[in-house]
Formats: sequence, C-alpha cells, structure tokens
Amino acid sequence: MVTQYARHGVWVVAAHGSCDAQSIARLEEALTTAAWTQPKVVLDASGITFADSSLLNLLILTHRSVALRVAGAGPHLQRLLRITGLDAVLYVRGTVEEAAAC
Repeated sequence: MVTQYARHGVWVVAAHGSCDAQSIARLEEALTTAAWTQPKVVLDASGITFADSSLLNLLILTHRSVALRVAGAGPHLQRLLRITGLDAVLYVRGTVEEAAAC
C-alpha cells in the first residue's frame, strides 16, 4: 500500500507492507511520478515490513532523478542499506520531518 501527501514543503510517499518484486509496482509508480513533478521527495519507509533488491534498485533509480530522502527505515531496511553502502549515498533520516529539512 502506498499513500502520498505534502509535508513541510516536500512530497512524501509512504510505503506500507512488503517491497519486493511482486509488490513494488505501486511504489515505483508513485516515486516516478513524484520525481517528475517535485524537486525533493521523501520516502516514508516506517511502514515497510520487508524489502529486497527490488526496493534497493528503485531507490537508486529514484535518487538519480530527484533529491530523494528516506525516513523511518526499520532495522531490516537499515541493514540492507548499510550492507549495500546505500546509507552513504542516500539521505537516510529517522523521521519525515528530519528528512524534509535536509
């Protein structure tokens, strides 16, 4: 499930549930559309319960198109970002407010 809203002058895309090859399409559509229309996008990842390389690939592609921020990543996603080195490339923050401010 994906929800979208404006907060603190940036567009927020909130993902909920699993983000894998079977379920990534709605999130991909939301992030792609946001990247075309917004200068900065925050992915609220606090509702993500599972993520695999499909999400990592989407984050890289989106990061190439827009100032992408990731907020509220849980332990599983934080580990994936750390192992792959994406935590050094992406702006990862604890909350949507922190991500919107940077």
